[in-house]
Amino acid sequence: MIAFMLNGEHKEVDVGPDTPLLWILREHLKLTGTKFGCGIAACGACTVHLDGEPVRACATIADQVDGHAVTTIEGLSHNGTHALQKAWVAEQVPQCGYCQSGQIMSAAALLASNRSPTRNEIVENMNGNLCRCGTYLRIIAAIQRAAREG
Repeated sequence: MIAFMLNGEHKEVDVGPDTPLLWILREHLKLTGTKFGCGIAACGACTVHLDGEPVRACATIADQVDGHAVTTIEGLSHNGTHALQKAWVAEQVPQCGYCQSGQIMSAAALLASNRSPTRNEIVENMNGNLCRCGTYLRIIAAIQRAAREG
């Protein structure tokens, strides 16, 4: 049994200590915004925050979550009004949309630590998140917009 805060709510889940957080979120708690992309922490589609820091949910296990706080895309904003979510729409970022929750969660961690990142800082921070549709220029523009309009 693990206990942790999920999007501001206390949760207890009966799973083994090596169960990936991704499966805890998707299968046990039915939060499907966090996506499975590669399973080896290489693509970023499953990015969530653990105590405010971005982590790959596919490579983060239950033991690492026990007693901590996790924020998923569902917890970023209950009504889609987070500055990044609005900027994503305004800049028409998504094509297939599969990587977008991980992209937004990585961008949110960046903006939490740096309210005015340069273009190079954005590119460096987002480097580990893959977009198979290639919307990188729109992603950068959306992060810049969110930083300005915050």
